[in-house]
Amino acid sequence: MSMEESKALAHRWAEEIWTKADTAAIDELCAADVIFHYPGVEVAPNREGYKQAVTEALAPFANTNCAAEDMVAEGDKIAVRWSWSGTHKGEYMGIAPTGKRVTITGISILHIAGGKIVEEWNESDNLGFMTQLGAKVD
Repeated sequence: MSMEESKALAHRWAEEIWTKADTAAIDELCAADVIFHYPGVEVAPNREGYKQAVTEALAPFANTNCAAEDMVAEGDKIAVRWSWSGTHKGEYMGIAPTGKRVTITGISILHIAGGKIVEEWNESDNLGFMTQLGAKVD
């Protein structure tokens, strides 16, 4: 894939999966044997686990938006600096709905082969996110 095609795939990843919570898009955008690395996520790191992780992460939020802020592509990998926001409308990790608009930022590295995401690494500001939701941090 060209760098522009890789960037277009990354934009679709942000929009279709992380804004719209379209788990069917995971089948289209990710290889059947995709592996994802999300610290603290306790599901199988495969395509079905990815769908479960997306569903569980996004279900408590409304009006979600994931924006790919910056992208750097080299070879078969693309780094995406992103920001995600949503309105907290349902229980999330034991935290009752607050009605607050919250934002989390992070960086994901997508490994692309054959026009699909085959592996993903993610690092995000989970502490800042949980603090916005009112979680007590010791």
